[in-house]
Formats: sequence, structure tokens, C-alpha cells
Amino acid sequence: MKLMLVDDHPLFLEGLQYLLETYGIKVLGVVNNGRDVLAKARILKPDIILMDIKMPGYSGIDALKLIKAEMPDIKIVMLTASEEDEDLFDAIKCGASGYLIKNTNAKVLVNMLYDLEKGEVPLSPGLAARLLREFRHNGLSDEFPRNLSRNHKNEQLTGRQIEVLEMVAKGSTYKEVGDSLGLTERTVKYHMGRIIELLHLENRAQVIAYAAQIGLIEDKGTGC
Repeated sequence: MKLMLVDDHPLFLEGLQYLLETYGIKVLGVVNNGRDVLAKARILKPDIILMDIKMPGYSGIDALKLIKAEMPDIKIVMLTASEEDEDLFDAIKCGASGYLIKNTNAKVLVNMLYDLEKGEVPLSPGLAARLLREFRHNGLSDEFPRNLSRNHKNEQLTGRQIEVLEMVAKGSTYKEVGDSLGLTERTVKYHMGRIIELLHLENRAQVIAYAAQIGLIEDKGTGC
């Protein structure tokens, strides 16, 4: 795994680089502004970019759009202090592969990066539920499959897979799903992999969108 780090706070960048390299993750380089990200990515060709959103002059969202337009295979995870819904939705809709808050535990961050290589979407706790509400109320972006009928899930997924799908779409972690259904976390990950494969999706964000599209998750009168 080869990373590039982008943040306008030098001290944070230095600490993050040291942390990741302690866990054996190679950091190819760092950038301290959004303006220079694309040029640096062309040279370094990282697998993953961890990038802040709130940067002066050129935001992480601006840089995200440019990179995904030219190098769509690079996975970009927003690592930010912003918990604003607008930033979250814009990032995911513009192609971000995940969204993490800067108070994320170091070991959790590293595990999420390794899971990202397997096709999962790293999201800080509670963000999956916000995405679900956005997809349900404002529709899906063009990147998500639209040819799946409401009954399509019954034709391809097992009852257990539907249970897993519903809980993950509601924002439960794999561990929480496993504890609730009497499964190991590894088994839950296996079921999610099969769900993504059977429905021709790419990651957990698309699973959430799919669940919203087919009405698997119903409103509970939350007023959202």
C-alpha cells in the first residue's frame, strides 16, 4: 500500500506520516495544499490519498474532482475535522472512497486503510446513516446502479445476506452485525463481499444506496 498525505497543517502531516510508517505503510510523499495535489499525484502515483477538506485557496473537494477526472483508479479518503453533511455528501458524490474524522483511533485508521484495499468504504461512526438519509431523500447520483427492482434482492440474496445488508445500510459496523446475528466479523465481511459481487456493486457506499433505492430501509419518523 502506497499513500500520499495532503493537509495544510505541517505538524499534523508529520505526525500522521510517522504513525502510518510505524504500522508499515509506505508514505510516498506529503502535500500541504490542495493546489499542488494533482501534480504530485502524477509523479508519485499513489494507491491511496488521505486528504483534508478545509484548506485555504483550494479545497480537498476541488482537488478530489481533478484527481478522479484524470486518475480514477487512485482511492481518495477524506481525513478531516469537518462533520458537516454538505462536505460528506459532496466528497462521496465526487468520488471519494471514504470519509474519516480526524479523531479516529490510530489502529482503526490503519485497519480501515487495509480494508479499503479489499473494496470496503472507510466511514467514521454515524456517517453511513447520514449517507442513507441523503440517498433516500435526494435520490442517487449517476454512479449508482438504477436497474435493480424492489424485488431483485429476493432473486439473488439469501435471507442471511438480506439481514446483513439491512444492518450495514443502517450504519452498523461489521462487529455490531456479527454480535447481533451470532456471526464472526470475518463471516460478516464474507457476506458483504458476496452481496457486493452478486449485485454488481463496488463498495459499501453503493450498498447503502442500493438499500435506499429498493426501500429496504424504511423511515422511522425521525423527521430527517
